[in-house]
Amino acid sequence: MLIASWNVNGIRAVQRKGLFDPFITTLQPDILCLQETKAQQHEVDANLDGYEQFWHSASKKGYSGTAILSKTSPLSVTTGLPKKLATKHKFASDPFGNPNDEGRVVTAEFEEFFLVTAYTPNAKGDLGRLGLRHQQWDPAFLAYVKELNATKPVAICGDLNVAHTTDDLSNPKGNVGKAGFTTEERAGFEALLNAGFVDSFRVFTQGSGFYTWWSNFNNSRANNAGWRIDYFLVSADLAPHLKAAEIHADYMGSDHCPVSITLEF
Repeated sequence: MLIASWNVNGIRAVQRKGLFDPFITTLQPDILCLQETKAQQHEVDANLDGYEQFWHSASKKGYSGTAILSKTSPLSVTTGLPKKLATKHKFASDPFGNPNDEGRVVTAEFEEFFLVTAYTPNAKGDLGRLGLRHQQWDPAFLAYVKELNATKPVAICGDLNVAHTTDDLSNPKGNVGKAGFTTEERAGFEALLNAGFVDSFRVFTQGSGFYTWWSNFNNSRANNAGWRIDYFLVSADLAPHLKAAEIHADYMGSDHCPVSITLEF
C-alpha cells in the first residue's frame, strides 16, 4: 500500500500548471493526503476516478484545508480535532481564526490502522501564533493521536511546520529561534516521538540534504536550500510494516514536494 502526502499550496494552482493529474498518474498512490488545498471539493476539477474523496475545508475560503483521497473505502472518516480536546486546550480565535475551523485535520479509519493527515498551524514570521501552537494545538493533537493509538495503530502525515533536527534544514544556525525551528515547535515534535511514534523517513535515510519545502526566493529549490517539514510518523506497532519512506523532490507544482510511505500487511 502506497500512501502519499502533499502540501499542494493551493490545489487549483497546481491544476492550472497542469501538474496535478500527471502526479496522480505517475505515482498512483493507493491513498493520497493533501494539505493547504485552499479550495472546496466542488471547486476541484481533477481526474480522481477510483478515489473516494474526503475534504475538510476551512471556514475562510481560499485558506488552509486538508483532504484524504482513497481507493479503499475507509471504515469511518472524521474531520477536525474532537471538540472535547479543543475545549480542554482552550482553542480560541486569534487574528487568523480558530484553528479548529481551518480545515486542518482529516482522519480515516481503515482495517489495520488510522490515518491522520494534518496541516499544523504555522507559528508565523513574527511568532504571533507560536503560543497557540505550543500551548494549545500541539498538546491537543498529541492527546488525539495517543487516544487513537489506544484503539489501533496510527499513521500521521502532513505539513507539521517544523524541522525536527539540524539535519532537517539547510541553514540551521541561521534559523534558530525562527518559525519552524523554535525550541517550542521542536519540543512539540519530540513529544510525538516520545509517545512512541516513529519518523518513517529516518528509518531508512540518515543525514542532511533531504528536504520537502523550499522558499520561492533565491533559487532555493534549485540550490536545495530547504527544510524537511512534511512527514509520515507511524506508531510503534505499525513500524514493522514499513517497507519504504520517500521524499519525491522531483514533483513540481508547489513549494512543497510529496512524501510517501509503503506499508505491507
